[in-house]
Amino acid sequence: MKLITAILKPDVVDDVVPAVTEAGAHGLTATEVIGFGQQAGHGKAVNSTGYPAVLLPKIRLDIAVKDEDAERVVEAIAKCANTGTIGDGKIWLSTLDGVLRVRTGERDDAAL
Repeated sequence: MKLITAILKPDVVDDVVPAVTEAGAHGLTATEVIGFGQQAGHGKAVNSTGYPAVLLPKIRLDIAVKDEDAERVVEAIAKCANTGTIGDGKIWLSTLDGVLRVRTGERDDAAL
């Protein structure tokens, strides 16, 4: 199993969600976050969050998938999130040691 974590511009998320579902994801968690990457927030003097402009608003997606679906989901995210401009985001792929569905007690692939 894999955990895909993507940090993306907020305006691409509505396109990403149906694309990852079609690519094999059965659920995801989305969180509003702020931060910066290589550009260190440059290019924006003021942002709408009230935080210093160096911390830009982003959306973090966490998606647990079966091994065989991971690359397809990563590619779907990358395709939808690529605007060709600075700050498009990053995607991390990590190995999951285990998953437990709390309601049923199912584990690992069955819990996804």
